[in-house]
Amino acid sequence: QVQLVESGGGSVQAGGSLRLSCAASGNTGSRYSMAWFRQAPGKKREGVAAIDSNGSTRYADSVKGRFTISQDNAKNTLYLQMNSLKPEDTAMYYCAADRRWLLLSLVISDFGYWGQGTQVTVSS
Repeated sequence: QVQLVESGGGSVQAGGSLRLSCAASGNTGSRYSMAWFRQAPGKKREGVAAIDSNGSTRYADSVKGRFTISQDNAKNTLYLQMNSLKPEDTAMYYCAADRRWLLLSLVISDFGYWGQGTQVTVSS
């Protein structure tokens, strides 16, 4: 089992940047595929970016070219660098993990481990 804790959220003006972190603890000796999801008020949770254990990545169309997912295996930490932020990026951001090594999924039901979330607010 793995525990996930997100950090790095906050308030920023449109056009600004934030970097989210997701620290993993517990059974980090196993390889996992990871992803970031977000949920805005009144909307369904949606996938933002995913990375597998080989470092391959996948992005939602809405964030391509603006967001970058990465991981530091030595620190057991997942990152989401968010640039050129827009008001529509405002949401609670969650990291998620799954034991399948080569899972590049943005589907909620594919992930068994979730963090508590970190809030990102982008003002115009």
